[in-house]
Amino acid sequence: MNGRDLVRSVKVVSQVGAAQGLRAVRASWRHRRADSAGLPRQGQARARVPGAVVGVEPAPGGGRVRFARSELRILVTVQGAVFWGWDGADPEPSYALAGRCPEPDARVTLEPDKDGGWRVVAERATVTVSRHGAVALCTPGGVLLRRDLPPRWWEPEAGGEARWAQRSEVAADARFFGLGGRSSGPRLRAGTYRLWNTAPHGASGPGDDPLSVTMPVQLVVADGGTHLVFHDTTWDGTVVLREGREGGGSGHDSAGASELRMRGGPLRCWALVGTPSRVLQGWTQLTGGAVVPPSWALGHQHAVSGAADAVGTDREVRRVVAGHRERGLPLDAVHLESAPHRVRKGATPRAGEPSSVRRLAADLRSDGVRLVSVVEPGVVPERGAAVYDGGRAIDAFVRDMAGRVVRGVVPGGESVYPDFTAERVRKWWGGLYEARLAQGFSGFLHEVAEPLSFAGLGGRALPLSARHDLDGRGADHREVHNVYGACMARAGHEGLRELQPRERPFVCSRSGWAGMQRHGGSWSGEVETGRPGMRASLSLVVGLGLCGVPYAGADVGGGDGELSPELFLRWLQLGAYLPLFRTRSAPRGGASGAWVYGDDVLAHARVALEERRRLLPYFMTLAHVARHTGAPYVRPVWWAAPEDRALRDCEDSFLLGDSLLVAPVWEAGVRSRDVLLPPGRWYDTVTGEVFDGPGRVTVSAPLERIPVLARAGDVVPVRAAGGGIALDVWAPAPGRTGGGVFAGDVDGCEEPEMERFRVYRSGDRVVVEAEAEGGGPPRRPVRVRGL
Repeated sequence: MNGRDLVRSVKVVSQVGAAQGLRAVRASWRHRRADSAGLPRQGQARARVPGAVVGVEPAPGGGRVRFARSELRILVTVQGAVFWGWDGADPEPSYALAGRCPEPDARVTLEPDKDGGWRVVAERATVTVSRHGAVALCTPGGVLLRRDLPPRWWEPEAGGEARWAQRSEVAADARFFGLGGRSSGPRLRAGTYRLWNTAPHGASGPGDDPLSVTMPVQLVVADGGTHLVFHDTTWDGTVVLREGREGGGSGHDSAGASELRMRGGPLRCWALVGTPSRVLQGWTQLTGGAVVPPSWALGHQHAVSGAADAVGTDREVRRVVAGHRERGLPLDAVHLESAPHRVRKGATPRAGEPSSVRRLAADLRSDGVRLVSVVEPGVVPERGAAVYDGGRAIDAFVRDMAGRVVRGVVPGGESVYPDFTAERVRKWWGGLYEARLAQGFSGFLHEVAEPLSFAGLGGRALPLSARHDLDGRGADHREVHNVYGACMARAGHEGLRELQPRERPFVCSRSGWAGMQRHGGSWSGEVETGRPGMRASLSLVVGLGLCGVPYAGADVGGGDGELSPELFLRWLQLGAYLPLFRTRSAPRGGASGAWVYGDDVLAHARVALEERRRLLPYFMTLAHVARHTGAPYVRPVWWAAPEDRALRDCEDSFLLGDSLLVAPVWEAGVRSRDVLLPPGRWYDTVTGEVFDGPGRVTVSAPLERIPVLARAGDVVPVRAAGGGIALDVWAPAPGRTGGGVFAGDVDGCEEPEMERFRVYRSGDRVVVEAEAEGGGPPRRPVRVRGL
């Protein structure tokens, strides 16, 4: 036990109580002893590089290049994605891919290149391999986007997994995005980023890294083009980024750099080239479309916490709902986060609890409010408890190297953990949601699924040497840790689909990995209260969206302190335009809502909440667009103009779909702000003022609203004042045309009919036509704005 471990142990004891803290410390020591006995000892390692080319095997879609000390496989799929894997690594098996690897593009194969190298020339990308193992990714026109230097492995002489490193160079003007949910983004500056899902103790801020969703996914945007690179390995690792520097005058450029260091796993990579929209569409084809949440999950949700018992929780929830209803504030769902309802699976329910929850859920649903349950992966190890006994019967729980069931310590006591990498366990776990559905819950939020015991305090829930099924392949926790939360989300989603086949499941997980969008969204945990936390909440959403997880969000107001009235309002106004819009009870307890900040804030908050409800048809349309195309709801302002360097560096505003540009207010006392516009004409959605981009303009930002601009020519589906759907049509600029889409009124699992519209000017008139009606007028009410 070193000094750092001693400090962590003292923290645990001091923050969670002596008895519970000592149990956590003992569990941590047990894990360390198990790892010491079960993991290979780190000793001398032998470095290895590929060496020189000694042979080539061309094949449809690519082929294999053999080096003196390694082998490289290259594959181009029919969808345009490029794969390369070293040391015999194949695309499968993979938890990221949706189903099987796509078919190879038979039109391309390996062909000789200059200086003894080889290349594959495809429709969307060209890949060249040097005679010593450097891999270059270029556009079809030959513009270099990325150059991977020959990789290096360190193989333990005593056996075991080899560590490896991959250094890459990108253009001097390139900007890095992605790597999952990062609070310091969305643009990732020079620094070291860890790939290991975890969470700090308490709320997170811009300085906290890593967080609960890390992915080895980089989206790199440069003048020459955009590319996405995904290193498909689930092991622990780090990414070191360095932005390039362009030389002035006749000076030389300094290339940007990325160095990926992994502690094990295969060295295999997917790459996609094109515009941002094409790259994300290709990524979605590989990893699967995002689930479409039920319509209520796109509204305003509120988390209730702090009550000590079920009676107190019931009273608190009813106060919150009544407070919103009496003041005319829209509310669509309540999350039960209080201690009585955060029970782990298998905990003995308190007397009367199931029936009281059923009554509460029924009363809320009559008011149009859904109830959401928090679910944790730990199972209470109580003999005689149905869940625990059922898990033991199918050998569901994670074991150590000696075959003993691993026990972790959480605030509620000891827990054992299901092995979600086994199909039989996922099916068993999915069936457990039936009891919660019977109680009236409509959705589920997965917490501490990293998994953690005491976040940030050294209480690891599972030892690294713990054994997992890994769908029949077998592995230890070093390989499984990062996908544990994603596999839990898969179990919940598949179980709910089977239990309620006619309804869209709602599963939102704090932890996940590449491909998690197939099974639900991401809640980013509690961010720190303050303006840095407000910025972090946007960074997390944008970063996850660029990694293929479009439905995401963090709590409005954070979770660890008091808010000023103005900060609460500005954060609420921002949250109203993010996919997962969730407020929460104040830290001081009591029925928390906008009304606690005074009448002025209440009036302005009502405007933001009503606007969110009015835009629900637009959010639902964005959800269906994201499922089919991969385009996230929330997009960086450079989305349609990645070649604009000023837009690439803009992080203080964002696009909501193609049609709306949202400019949050970040500082206190600000009543106007500068906005960097993408190309095109834009309208202030409140004043109607016209702005032409690209360029920087100053817009009004009074306390009652944040600036929101609409793109000229776009059609935005909204909720009409009297019910139903209406179309807000923003007049195109003279000589320009426009259009839009609406995803229909379906709220079940059926695929909606996509209604498409054309917009153009005819003299002084604006004409709106429905494509499905043969060019006739749309059957929805139309309001033309911007004239």
